[in-house]
Amino acid sequence: MDLAAIYHFIFETYAGIGCLVGAGVVISVIAAFISERKTRKMFRDRGERVREDEDADTSEDTESE
Repeated sequence: MDLAAIYHFIFETYAGIGCLVGAGVVISVIAAFISERKTRKMFRDRGERVREDEDADTSEDTESE
């Protein structure tokens, strides 16, 4: 197969364009997976987050007693 035939298949047929789109989706999913994995390693779980509303409610209750 020569380069002209490959070019014609990839850019001038529906099947070739479908292959390009499919390859783009696969590459994007792999890149997102790797990025998410690195982010999870960098920002580890620091426990449950305390909401400010809950904290304010408990301080008001203790002052009135």
